[in-house]
Amino acid sequence: MPTPQRGRFSYHVRQALFRFKLLSSKIRNMSKQSPHRKHWQLNPEVAFLNHGSFGATPTVVLRAQREFQDAMELDPIQFLAPERELEPKLDRVRELLASLFGADAQDIAFVRNVTDGVSAVLRSFPFDTGDEIVITDHGYNACNNAAQFAADRAGAIIRKARLPYPVHDPDQVVAAIQRQFTDRTRLLLVDHVTSPTGLVLPLQQIVTAAKSRGIQVMVDGAHAPGMLPLDLKSIDADYYTANHHKWLCGPKVSGFLWVHPERQQQVRPTIISHAANRERPGRSKFLAEFDWMGTFDPTPVLALESAINFLSNLMPGGLPQLMESNRNLALQARDVLTQTLGIEPPAPAAMIANLVALPLPTNADINVIRQQMLSKYRIEAPLFIGPSDAGPMIRTSSQAYNHISEFERLADALPTILQSATSS
Repeated sequence: MPTPQRGRFSYHVRQALFRFKLLSSKIRNMSKQSPHRKHWQLNPEVAFLNHGSFGATPTVVLRAQREFQDAMELDPIQFLAPERELEPKLDRVRELLASLFGADAQDIAFVRNVTDGVSAVLRSFPFDTGDEIVITDHGYNACNNAAQFAADRAGAIIRKARLPYPVHDPDQVVAAIQRQFTDRTRLLLVDHVTSPTGLVLPLQQIVTAAKSRGIQVMVDGAHAPGMLPLDLKSIDADYYTANHHKWLCGPKVSGFLWVHPERQQQVRPTIISHAANRERPGRSKFLAEFDWMGTFDPTPVLALESAINFLSNLMPGGLPQLMESNRNLALQARDVLTQTLGIEPPAPAAMIANLVALPLPTNADINVIRQQMLSKYRIEAPLFIGPSDAGPMIRTSSQAYNHISEFERLADALPTILQSATSS
């Protein structure tokens, strides 16, 4: 670990004091856990610090989904036929999302996940040879792959913005993206919250900068709903897609794609089905095509209302209080982990919500570190090689079922794990 300039003695004294405080806190928290953990079916032996990957669905939501599945199997035709029960049920959830996220319901389509939403937009976009798509090196790999696929098919060019990391000011991010814009740039694909580094990007500034150049903007909002206040009209992107299974705690295989009304005629789903040549009375082609892409299980979408109701009633202040509580826990966990690792936070607190990603001071194999974390210490948190020159990194998530003692458990284990992995 790097020794601060104030001298080795001062450094060791401060580290000793920190370890004493950490030990005292661990003793106080040894028998503690979040009072909300009982609502999830998570393994009680594992400190699950990885909500950001696939989420975790509360028991009451799984029960609601099961009831929808039972109703579907009781009368599949009545339940699944769009002109009978399916469209009204989907519209109910659509209206709920619209009211939560500052949108009009007719602008929201359902997709399987963000990768599906991004792929639908990219494969529908009328690229010409030589057009450019700007992505970032903090973008989600699957979505960047979708951009590369679309570019290869059309003879377009990918330009990748290298975002500063560590980052000291959100303006650095805006500047890095703007440097990649040219007169041939047609589309910007950018994250609202970056998956690998957990950064809340200055989305409004980025969108404004792109649109001032006539560039359309596709936002990967995978993590934002349930993590951040969200107003889709105010953001004013052209396309915004997000998951329901992450911070909204809905069942897996469920997300939405919001498309600006001026762009909806162009966007087609990744699966073309009946609505391609069959009109649905009183329904836009945009909604009709996305609502039916062949036989599918709509229950993950339909159970979302139960998930939102659950989260809204988990704390007295509703979703706003839950989001604030999760963020406060994330920042508290970041303090514990950076002190243990002897590093400075790689981003300002203003760019952090529920995800905290930190560089690890090691060159050890991350697979060895991961295996030890899970098998020996029963801690689940993703490890990966960071963007650019960030090196090995660890990312933690803070959800209502987490408690600070779980992050202290990780902090206590990391020095031993890193030393063992380095020598193995």
